[in-house]
Amino acid sequence: MKHLSIRTIAVFVAALAVMALALPLLAAGPPIRVYLASGLNPAQAERLGDALAGADVDGRVVELVDSAAASSVIIDYGPVADADAILTERIYAVVAPFATVRDEISGEELQARWSGEDDRPLFVASENVAELAAVLGPANPSIPAAGLPDDLGGDADALAIIPFDELNPTYKVLAVDGRNPLHKDFDASDYPLAVALSVGGDDAEALASLLTGLFPASNRDPDRLTTLVMTGVTAMSRVTAQRMERRGYDYPARVIGGELSAADITHVSNEVPFIPGCKVNASANNLRFCSDTSYWQALADIGTDIVGLSGNHVNDFGRNGARKSLAFYEDTGVPVYGSGLDEEAACAPLILEHNGNTIAFIAALAYAPSSAWATADQPGACYYYRNKKAILDTVSELSEKVDIVAVELQHTETYRARPIPKQVREFRELREAGADIVTGVQSHVPQAMEPDEDGIIVYGLGNLFFDQMWSWPTRTGLIARHTLYDGRPLNTEILTTVLMDYAQPRWATPKERAGILRRIFNAAPQ
Repeated sequence: MKHLSIRTIAVFVAALAVMALALPLLAAGPPIRVYLASGLNPAQAERLGDALAGADVDGRVVELVDSAAASSVIIDYGPVADADAILTERIYAVVAPFATVRDEISGEELQARWSGEDDRPLFVASENVAELAAVLGPANPSIPAAGLPDDLGGDADALAIIPFDELNPTYKVLAVDGRNPLHKDFDASDYPLAVALSVGGDDAEALASLLTGLFPASNRDPDRLTTLVMTGVTAMSRVTAQRMERRGYDYPARVIGGELSAADITHVSNEVPFIPGCKVNASANNLRFCSDTSYWQALADIGTDIVGLSGNHVNDFGRNGARKSLAFYEDTGVPVYGSGLDEEAACAPLILEHNGNTIAFIAALAYAPSSAWATADQPGACYYYRNKKAILDTVSELSEKVDIVAVELQHTETYRARPIPKQVREFRELREAGADIVTGVQSHVPQAMEPDEDGIIVYGLGNLFFDQMWSWPTRTGLIARHTLYDGRPLNTEILTTVLMDYAQPRWATPKERAGILRRIFNAAPQ
């Protein structure tokens, strides 16, 4: 065998070294070539670029390429229903100004506005157009895209499409073909405004694992969402009690119970004490109210979680009657506020937590008679004017400690949709002190609402369970369903009811609902 020269040996060793380096690359496979679609949000594109630069997946180098044709992976927007490897999803909502009667838009109308076939205004912020084009197609170039004007330009026909997490109480969310992202049973898979940023292509599965967690899963996280239902006057006495004795203790709740009990927190403002063995007195001039403890069934069937006791009838059966009623609530295990065994307890806030949202509830009575007011050592309702400074201070302090402060006042009883000037002044005072939701629970008719970007004033909800059948306004009622999200009031829906048979509210028909809404919108204070 001939001896190899030193030079030949060196070349041979070098070749072996090159082969050794190349073998892992050959075994791992070709590079993963990624195309970031040209319409991506710049912030998302930059974050993806940073994450992919110099990366490898199981030894395969990741390369960014300039065209879809040269890629094995495309990252782009598309419908959630069609996406396989979703990096993040964005839920959008169609909104109108709060004082809008309509509740829904068809997918056909929305598409026509988007494409320009329907020339009524549709506002979309410029940074959201590309995402929405992935589910709605090319946008009409005339769509205002510089941002959303206040009150959507004051045009009653104007709509906007905005991300779910950018909603605020000044908007009314319209269902799209019956699907509303505010609702707890919302399913993004069949919603036309659910946009996915997803990975597609031959190497999508391999690359998706690298990018997991780079973005929030969604801008609508059910684990950060709380639905709070607040209701108006409940006084299961007089003719309401008579009907319950005849038709069953669950009679008031039979129609609306399912919808109310679906909320995460269902609130009731109960004006009257629970007195075991309370006798029915259905006479029209009876103003001394109580409810037998068996009537709790109606409140249980609407899913009552908390009870505000700021009503001016809480001591109708004396201080001992109030003590019995408070003991009943304690035995039932349902938290109460607004009344207590003494003034300090009556004025104390109730603090709850749900899905990371902390909410403080405060209730007070700003009305007569004085016999309903708690004292230093006697039970009753928290009298607002004697404790006003302390309540405003508490609201201010709590606004720094909890996410949402909800205050309800039993104010002056009037039978008009427009709140009186004193009520407006004092409810706004509470908002300015830091209350996010201010609710009037005194009104036996629906009253105006006043939303702003951070919260809402509900001047009066009308009756829930009470026998006032003597006029159309007293038969109609409002239920405020507040959506709380990530520590703030996101939006408020108005549910509308009509009292039947002195005891049982039903849902308003579309025509009735339109009339109720127009009346309260027209009564908004200046």
